[in-house]
Amino acid sequence: MYRQRETNPHFLPRQSDPVLEFTPQTRPPRSRPQGRTSIEPPHGPTPQPPMPQSHTSIEPPHGPRPQPPIQQPQPQVKVPPPDQVNAPPQPRQESRPQQPHSQPLGSQPSGGGQHSAPQGHSGHHHHHPFLRAPMSRRTRPVAWLVAAFCTLFWIIIIVGGLIILIVYLVFRPRNPRFDISTGTFNAAYLDMGYLLNADVTLLANFTNPNTKVNIDFSYVILDLYYEKNFIATHYINPFSVMRMESRFATVHMVASQVRLSMGHSMELQRQMEGGRINFEIRGMFRTRSKLGGLFQYSYWLYAHCEIVVTGPPTGVLIGKKCETKR
Repeated sequence: MYRQRETNPHFLPRQSDPVLEFTPQTRPPRSRPQGRTSIEPPHGPTPQPPMPQSHTSIEPPHGPRPQPPIQQPQPQVKVPPPDQVNAPPQPRQESRPQQPHSQPLGSQPSGGGQHSAPQGHSGHHHHHPFLRAPMSRRTRPVAWLVAAFCTLFWIIIIVGGLIILIVYLVFRPRNPRFDISTGTFNAAYLDMGYLLNADVTLLANFTNPNTKVNIDFSYVILDLYYEKNFIATHYINPFSVMRMESRFATVHMVASQVRLSMGHSMELQRQMEGGRINFEIRGMFRTRSKLGGLFQYSYWLYAHCEIVVTGPPTGVLIGKKCETKR
């Protein structure tokens, strides 16, 4: 490449002009260090090999070579040495603290022709000591026994409930009824004005309303009251009442020297004169129902009756109200 000599004096540099330097923006050459190349006014055309130019100075064609002025420091790109140009940039590695690796008990370090796993990566047969698989535990026989007992208990409860429901739907058991059929007031007088002596006879009726159930009465007792005051009692021997049957029992009650209050004594005298004496009967029964001869159950019954009789000695029953409940 040949360069033509400049002949126009206006384009020629003056000696007082500073030398301009240009910082290269491209990548430096790989093998040769970067140097300064100056263009001198040739006396003739001289071929120059093509090279990358980084610093070029323009000098006058004639006269002495000007000295470069003192340059102020400018930021320049740091050129690496030639031997490090081709070296690729190494990635930055962060330093990590090394953790000690614990070996399980009974394990031996690898040696001979075996290669150990790199640090930080354990093999498939190594496990972290804090991440162990849970050990299988056998269930104790006591736990199996308790579970079997609970299962059997709930099975018995369910089966028993079903049996009771079926029996109830088949037999439809009902409670027996107590009633007073007739009654007589034979005698009554007050000794010393407050001691009662009386004689009462009642005909009790026990009815079984069930069509498939028989009922046994094992304990029967009746008490006679006047104005909440206990007067007499009577016990009836055990008996049975078949289905759809009624059983009658005669109850004879005698009161002797029963102390009454002055108010109750005066009330009794007034009722006998009026011909309407009010008495109260309370009964307590122990019964047992038989369901077809296979099933039976026992329970308590309580009876309450209010009766009205006429005055003695020919007093008769003229009013009653009875109820029986468990």
